Amino acid sequence: MSSALSSAVSRPNRTRPRPYVLDASELAGALTTRDLSDPGQGPHAIQLVVDTLVRALHSRWHNQVRLVRAHPLVPVEDNYERLGYPPDAVTRDARYTRYASETCMLRSHTSAMIPPVLRELAGEIAGEGGYGWRDVLLACPGLVYRRDVVDRIHTGTPHQLDLWRVATGRRLGTGDLDEMVAAVVGSTLPGAPYRTVAASHPYTEDGRQVDVRVGEEWIEIGECGLAAPHVLAGAGLDPAVSGLAMGLGLDRLLMLRKQIPDIRLLTAPDSRIAGQMLDLAPYRAVSKHPPISRDLSVAVHAETDAETLGGAVRDALGPGTDAIEEIRVVSETPVEDLPPAAISRIGALPGQKNVLLRIVLRDPARTLSDEEANTIRDRVYAAVHQGTTHQWAGPRPA
Repeated sequence: MSSALSSAVSRPNRTRPRPYVLDASELAGALTTRDLSDPGQGPHAIQLVVDTLVRALHSRWHNQVRLVRAHPLVPVEDNYERLGYPPDAVTRDARYTRYASETCMLRSHTSAMIPPVLRELAGEIAGEGGYGWRDVLLACPGLVYRRDVVDRIHTGTPHQLDLWRVATGRRLGTGDLDEMVAAVVGSTLPGAPYRTVAASHPYTEDGRQVDVRVGEEWIEIGECGLAAPHVLAGAGLDPAVSGLAMGLGLDRLLMLRKQIPDIRLLTAPDSRIAGQMLDLAPYRAVSKHPPISRDLSVAVHAETDAETLGGAVRDALGPGTDAIEEIRVVSETPVEDLPPAAISRIGALPGQKNVLLRIVLRDPARTLSDEEANTIRDRVYAAVHQGTTHQWAGPRPA
């Protein structure tokens, strides 16, 4: 662990107590997740997407390229404060962020790699007070850690790529941003219609969301904007420096490029599937296994949402989550609106709500038995139900 991370872990921060931090086993489990963007952990098509994007931008700008990889444990300041997130930002809540200590966390986006790299650029002073660089493309790929819904296009550990262009001696503007978006979409999804819509980010100005059209719907692939001056200045760069900032979802880009219908296929162990995750050719479907559905009626805290439910399931099931195609919230009812019989049946308490969940089970590589489906159902139920009575499909989980 670097000295910066060591100090982040050891220094207590009494101003923002964390209601929940990962214990040693949870942290160790998170850090064993394979980073598909890292060639050191084996080849994968996600690496080809990164290479394609970097080559496309370098060939257009002919600038210096710095590929940055960093440990996923980062100081909270780099993930939030130095990017401009306010102290009360909802994303800071421990329901969504995986804290390792008061001052250290598993990065929630690859943008957390940017402040340290900007500080390095600021320290590279050449003759007569100028910088030892003039135009740099920063490419920061990696695994990030979220609490997210469980379905075919979301995961709690997605892969992202931050692409920042930083220049001195010229002022980068919206025209340069337009050029960047065109190069990104054109290189990874040739011919795909795309659009940008206004979006707000604490670390950009003129922020945009980038969507591509797939069939009849628009799918988000990333966000971008002009690098906010306060982020550049906070790293020690002078006002003559300007930048472009872009963050992309690598899993989503690969799925769209290869027409992959389910994010679990990116890591499926079946050799018929894994062998197709080494190139950018269109995905060829293997035999489809039938889905199995299970419905749950649970009592949860009133503030619980689909993302925190998904995070609780992933934490409890670990690799077993791969058998779940989707967990869908069918309905939500505050406990005060429930009839007495329903309150008694689920053991709901004041301040809770009743959530009806539909679990769709479909293992990418094999057919599940009813017994296996009931076991998974009960493990999900145990992970999310907070009522005082329980209804199990099989023997109560240990």
